[in-house]
Amino acid sequence: MSGTIALVGNPNSGKTTVFNALTGSNQHVGNWPGVTVERKEGQVRYEGKLYTIVDLPGTYSLGAFSEDEVVAREFILTGNPDVVINVIDATNIERNLYLTTQLLEMGANVVVALNMVDEAEAQKIAVDEKALARRLGAQVIPTVANRRKGMDHLMRAVAETIDAPQNGVVRLSYGQPIDAKLAELEGFLLAGDLAYPPGWLAVKLLEGDEYARKIVRENGSLQASKEFDRVFRELAAHEDDLQLEIVDRRYKLVSEITRDAVQRPGVAIQ
Repeated sequence: MSGTIALVGNPNSGKTTVFNALTGSNQHVGNWPGVTVERKEGQVRYEGKLYTIVDLPGTYSLGAFSEDEVVAREFILTGNPDVVINVIDATNIERNLYLTTQLLEMGANVVVALNMVDEAEAQKIAVDEKALARRLGAQVIPTVANRRKGMDHLMRAVAETIDAPQNGVVRLSYGQPIDAKLAELEGFLLAGDLAYPPGWLAVKLLEGDEYARKIVRENGSLQASKEFDRVFRELAAHEDDLQLEIVDRRYKLVSEITRDAVQRPGVAIQ
């Protein structure tokens, strides 16, 4: 076996079509443990190496508000995929990129499958793939999954990314004093020796994420730290405002990336 690939994307992005194009009939379907969410897994051979592909549930974000979101996030964090293929609808890049930024904040090793590029071309939407790749720090591969176009290039990018990861963790600025508190919180999380990216975990704590809180509650050294408790309480007192600010900053980043990389008919480049 040469690696595990997680396949993630918005509903209607063509994610499952990519899965079928890569795996063919070499797949099986079951359920994720403890939930009724369908689990699809398959295999693909590329240049003599066998890869396992897990088709995660379609989701718009990686929060904890639905079983699909929880399943997708849990696998990316604890299933240790070597690469995450993020399938993006080329006709609706801005909406799809919100999920992409969350994947990168998690430190996932991402390859972007820019799917349905034929439909984007038909709508005269021009995508600068190099600019998009540069902003995301990840390879971006144009695909037309229902015609199996780009699948070989996609697997080549996966193999290259496993050998030499392209991206790091995206760090968003949430402005002062949030950034200062986040840095302080990250320091405690690093000391807690948790098996999760400390930057991502700190942001999720600010968002009031119950999964992140559970991780902290189960860590004895963090619970014993009065300084950690002080910082956490200070931030929690402003939880609603922090949640809104974090979402707003993420959407601003998505808008900036879209302006740099996408040109729609009748819209001037700024």
